[in-house]
Amino acid sequence: MEKIVRAIRGAVFTENTKEAIQDSTCRMFREVILKNKIASEDLISIQFTLTRDLDVLNPATALRLGGTPVDIKDVPLFCSQEAFIQGGFPKVIRLMITAYVEKELKIQHVYIDGAEKLRPDIAR
Repeated sequence: MEKIVRAIRGAVFTENTKEAIQDSTCRMFREVILKNKIASEDLISIQFTLTRDLDVLNPATALRLGGTPVDIKDVPLFCSQEAFIQGGFPKVIRLMITAYVEKELKIQHVYIDGAEKLRPDIAR
């Protein structure tokens, strides 16, 4: 089966505790991986952003500590602060995974724990 490079998005609302950030990050990642049938060798990179009110744990660190359904030890992870926009939603972690997927796969983006309202057009 032919594979192509695609980006898959996700987002989650969470609280500003180490436990909540780790749990939310890992659950969101796990759901993206499982719904899109991504194997370790398919991963190219994983990028996170988080709003400025989440400041106790980096989601990339949370993912490395939290355990995942695929091996990520050789996958580049990157995190940056989301641009502050007046009236924007607080306490949000966003995710973008770049990976090889089957050409025919219908990508399933993952928006959970209230984050569905960020992108109702692609949230399931």
